[in-house]
Amino acid sequence: MSSSNAPQLSRRGFAFGMAGLTVTAACGNGVGNSNAATIDARVDATLTEMYAKYPNTVEIANKANGMLVMPLITDAGLIFFGGAYGQGALRIQGATVDYYSAISGTAGLQIGAQQYAHVLFFMTQDALNDFRRSSGWTAGADIGYVVDATGNSLSTDTTTLRSPVLAVVFGQAGLKFGATVEGTKYTRIIP
Repeated sequence: MSSSNAPQLSRRGFAFGMAGLTVTAACGNGVGNSNAATIDARVDATLTEMYAKYPNTVEIANKANGMLVMPLITDAGLIFFGGAYGQGALRIQGATVDYYSAISGTAGLQIGAQQYAHVLFFMTQDALNDFRRSSGWTAGADIGYVVDATGNSLSTDTTTLRSPVLAVVFGQAGLKFGATVEGTKYTRIIP
C-alpha cells in the first residue's frame, strides 16, 4: 500500500503551473500599476540607464520631436501563444504629455518570459502627430533600431536619423530572446 496520497504532476500540469508563475511574477513587478507618479519615476530611471549605456541616444533625444518611454515590458510565451504588456509616458521637450500602454500578442512555438524597456524616438513632427492622433498606433516594420540585436549601439549618421521613428530596446532579462517593438500596439491611458 502506498503511503503517499499526493497527486502526480503531469507535464501538462507542470506547464500550466509555470504559466501561472509567470503571470504571478508579472503582476508582482508593477505591471498594471497605473499610478502616474510611479510611471514617471520609472521613465526617469529608464532614460538615465539608456543614456549611460548608449551615449549615442543623447544626440538622438536632442533631435527628436518626442519620445515614448516604456520602462518595463513583460513578455511571456507558452507553447503556441504569448503576449507582452507595459505602461509608459510620452515626453515632449522633457515633459510628460500623455501616458500609454503597450500590448502585443504572438503565435507560434515559444516558451519563456523576459522583461525589457524600450524607447521610441519620433524624429519628425508628422510621425509624432500620427502617433498622438491615433486611437491605437501599431509599430510597423519600418522602425529603425538604434541598438542592434547584440546590444551594440549603431551609428547615428544622417541616414539613420532620417527614419521617422527610431527604437531602442534594452535591459533584457529573462529566458526569451528577440525583443522587438514590431506589432506592438500603443494606446493612450489615464493613470
